[in-house]
Amino acid sequence: MNETSHQGPAHSASERDPARDNGEVYDQLELLSEMGRDFASSMDLQASLERAVAHITDYVEAEGGALFLLDDDDTVLRCHACVGATEITGLTLPSDQGIVGRCVQNDTAEIVRDVQNDPSFYGKVDEQTGYTTRSILCAPMTVKDERIGAIELINKRGGDGLFEDQDLHLLATMSASAGLAILNARMAEALVEQERLARELELAAEIQRSLLPDQDEGGFPLFGINVPARTVSGDFFELEDGRIGFNLGDVSGKGMNAALLMAKTASLFRCLGKTIHQPGRLLARINAEICETATHGMFVTMLGGIFDPRTGIVRFANAGHEPPLFLDDKGKFSSFPADAPPLGISPFLLDGDHYPEEELRLDGGRFFVFTDGVTEGYREDGSELEVEGLKEILVGNQRAAIRDQLSVVVDSVYRAGVKLRDDITLLVIDDQTRESVSTQRAQREPSTVGEVEGGEELISVRIPSQPDRLKLVRNAITQAAQMCECNEEMTHDVVIAVDEALQNVIRHAYDNRPDGDIRVSIRRAGENFVVLIRDYADTIDTSKVQPRELDDLRPGGLGTHFMREVMDEVSFLSPPDDKGNLLRLVKRIA
Repeated sequence: MNETSHQGPAHSASERDPARDNGEVYDQLELLSEMGRDFASSMDLQASLERAVAHITDYVEAEGGALFLLDDDDTVLRCHACVGATEITGLTLPSDQGIVGRCVQNDTAEIVRDVQNDPSFYGKVDEQTGYTTRSILCAPMTVKDERIGAIELINKRGGDGLFEDQDLHLLATMSASAGLAILNARMAEALVEQERLARELELAAEIQRSLLPDQDEGGFPLFGINVPARTVSGDFFELEDGRIGFNLGDVSGKGMNAALLMAKTASLFRCLGKTIHQPGRLLARINAEICETATHGMFVTMLGGIFDPRTGIVRFANAGHEPPLFLDDKGKFSSFPADAPPLGISPFLLDGDHYPEEELRLDGGRFFVFTDGVTEGYREDGSELEVEGLKEILVGNQRAAIRDQLSVVVDSVYRAGVKLRDDITLLVIDDQTRESVSTQRAQREPSTVGEVEGGEELISVRIPSQPDRLKLVRNAITQAAQMCECNEEMTHDVVIAVDEALQNVIRHAYDNRPDGDIRVSIRRAGENFVVLIRDYADTIDTSKVQPRELDDLRPGGLGTHFMREVMDEVSFLSPPDDKGNLLRLVKRIA
């Protein structure tokens, strides 16, 4: 750093008192040491800057002082701390204007003894405050050619208010020390922030790992893989009728906010997906929930669906996610681009109350869902894998087990020393195993109420034989009726009829025992709204289930009469495994 000054009175070496000089040097070293300790020990850089300006201003005996720092792009100087008669904290000026700007640009310390005659003097502060600046002392803060800012002092206290050359040398020394301390403090602050982000990302990864589903080693038709962990990874679960719900999504951003949004989305899918079996309506419900609470600008792309291992049919909806790929048993690909926006952007961008759905019969093929981290991964030659590269790998390993096939994809873009641009997440449905899987599950699981009725299942609910759980079924009936666009009167009648039926099951079939198992399947078969109620109590003699006369007011019996009055059909069916009882209620949709 260069130093210069305008001519002014100075003391010659013969006039200086050595003892006084030694004392001043000692005092200066003490001040520099104190400033260094303060910057090193304080966690508050702003407070350290304010104390440093106060110390320097007091030591040089100036009326006021200010510390300016360059902004990130080096085009603006901003006052971060000041002391004295005027308050200019927050003042900004272009980095090439004013005496302080000239000082920074030239990397030169200056004394200006008559500021009124200096064309670079920035006089607006005096105009606004009424304060008169006579003399300015300014020194840059520079470390190894890295410009940090400058310290400016105004008006020497006492006498003529003019600074001396000795003051210039003193300020230059202190500014250099302050600049080094600020740089070190910034580096320490950045290191702490990096460590905080590392801990946050690790915690986010741990949240992600905890949400990954367990893999079924017994020929399960779905398999997922994730490297490392930032996306809403593939999840799947089995429904009571043997079908499998699945999803894969990618949350925007990273860190804790993204992890929490990921966790919420995955939880909503798993919770709501067990009662809402239409992928389009399920994603619409999740979208509405996320839109209420998601941080501004964050969203989730997601593909969710239902796979039936007995038929090989997959039905899915795509909310702004990467187009999935279907590889048939002849090696031919089909792609399914998204027709709707991601979750969390707006609840008003949908056409109706559901996302568009696709239905696909796999017929021995494989259905692949993946994040863009797969196709944006680098090959060994440095080029992107892209969709065509992914297809090449999948076709080349079409006859391999699904675990091995996906491992080849991951290995091609995840190599030692190669930085991933994004997470790698894949989910595959393998229809090659569906016949054996369907047989295995049929052997170990009881038949469900949905197997005796055609049409489309809207919602299924499983509750214990406890009256306080009936609210869940009432809500499910109401929601399913809304899906079928039933009017309010019909919805009310069905809710009451089903509630009466369940009360009878609890009171009579299970004799008010709270540990009974009740399963309710709500379906639409053409223009019929169908409710199937299954219990596992002792089989009843259905010929004895008759409504009492209306003038017989004893408890029980009136519920049966009411059900037959409001429903178009009330009948008992034989359960598929001859266990328990199965009641069928039908109402034609108005």
